[in-house]
Amino acid sequence: MVQQYPSRLLERSVQEFAKLPGIGRKTALRLVLHLLRQSQNDVEQFVTALSTMKREIKFCRVCHNISDEEVCPICRDKHRDASVVCVVENIQDVMAIENTQQFSGLYHVLGGVISPMDGIGPSDLEISSLVERVGQGDIKEVILALSPTMEGDTTNFFIFRKLANFDVRISVIARGVSVGNELEYTDEVTLGRSILNRTPFEGGK
Repeated sequence: MVQQYPSRLLERSVQEFAKLPGIGRKTALRLVLHLLRQSQNDVEQFVTALSTMKREIKFCRVCHNISDEEVCPICRDKHRDASVVCVVENIQDVMAIENTQQFSGLYHVLGGVISPMDGIGPSDLEISSLVERVGQGDIKEVILALSPTMEGDTTNFFIFRKLANFDVRISVIARGVSVGNELEYTDEVTLGRSILNRTPFEGGK
């Protein structure tokens, strides 16, 4: 049964909220009605925060993490080990690993994984910039911390082949993370242990 709305403005707002991932029309309606009950000032602050974020947020020119400046706080932190770089699929994975407090190196955000079914190839990801970073000679270890899915494993192997000629250790997170799981949904203890217990990447074996 098609939901009937008493207002076209309300319906339009529900449609926009329903475009968000994981938000159905019922949840979208609850969110819109909640905003409708708020003061004009509160709603304007909400809208301004979203608009300012979209307009002003940057992507770190070093690791491609989100940042308020050209270089993110993690890359600027002199106390972190710049010789170790953890390669992740997305920004959520950076946040998940940081929450474990078990990793003190730097990151490299690919922006996805190789997935021919979705039309995503190596050129669509930040792989060439990773090769450039390694080529500068300061990185001694690259940790492949992609989700243990078919797409993640394919991307791991592609990166391994790209870095094969460099004098750099390539390791992969331990399989304490269940096969098929998304990294961002793994509990902090398991994820932290998988980073600490990482093993050399055996490409093609």
